Amino acid sequence: MRASLHALTAELKRLKASGVKSLPVSDASLAQLRSALAGRAGTRPAALTPPAVAAVPEVTPEAPAPYKAPERTFTVKPAAAPVPTIPAPVPFTLPAGDKPSRWAALRAHVLADEFCRAQVRPGKQVVFGVGSLDAKIMFVGEAPGAEEEVQGEPFVGPAGQLLNKMIGAMGLKRADVYIGNIMNWRPQMPVDASGVQYGNRPPSPPELAYCLPYLQAQIDVVNPALLVALGSTAASGLLGPGSFKALGEVRGHWKEFAGKPLMVTYHPSYILRNQSNQSKRLIWEDLLKVMERADLPISDKQRGFFL
Repeated sequence: MRASLHALTAELKRLKASGVKSLPVSDASLAQLRSALAGRAGTRPAALTPPAVAAVPEVTPEAPAPYKAPERTFTVKPAAAPVPTIPAPVPFTLPAGDKPSRWAALRAHVLADEFCRAQVRPGKQVVFGVGSLDAKIMFVGEAPGAEEEVQGEPFVGPAGQLLNKMIGAMGLKRADVYIGNIMNWRPQMPVDASGVQYGNRPPSPPELAYCLPYLQAQIDVVNPALLVALGSTAASGLLGPGSFKALGEVRGHWKEFAGKPLMVTYHPSYILRNQSNQSKRLIWEDLLKVMERADLPISDKQRGFFL
């Protein structure tokens, strides 16, 4: 019945809109309508009235709703932080003495470098290398990240934790090797309203060039048997801009820097992005070559890792 009433109302509205002013209604139709209405109200049907003409109810057309544009959220990206003008490296001379004293003097010199300090945001630190001063193997990365600039030590974030595992698989400990970056500060990017920088960018060639003498001095002090460049940016910083187009051209091949054999491999973050055994095996094959060159013992188990 409800559906019928809705249909009747809709039809009356349509007729009204088309210009119809009144409609003849029979006694039988009125009786049915009264009966239906009385039944819905719980009352008995009222007495029939003489034939009448049912007036079509006035219909006021609904005004169309005002147009409202869909809500859109726009994200305004902050402008890229301008790369500061990088001066030429300032020549310096390390004092004579044993390894610990020369390393301490070098570290103090780097941490006091006014330009390095100017690139570090409040609460962050200039980062210097760590590890054994008698290490045979020196790992070289590109630049500090968020965790590194807080602790003032290279490779302490997720990539550093993975590097520790890689070193452990070689039968060594982190304290047995030397770990450094070419860059001594985290390359700046825009910060949010709270002053926090999210993400990292590769250092520019002038930035790498400014810090490279400090890395060379660390190599001179530690005097490792060989170097391992971790990632494309580190390899480019050591081999020179334009020395290769893709890391695959030089990865796994022995090169040379500062008179030391240099093995180029992927950065540990590559494994964080590619968790397959195939990806792990690529780096591990490079590290097996490093172990052989450093005269480290290699077991059959180690040779079979990630196969």
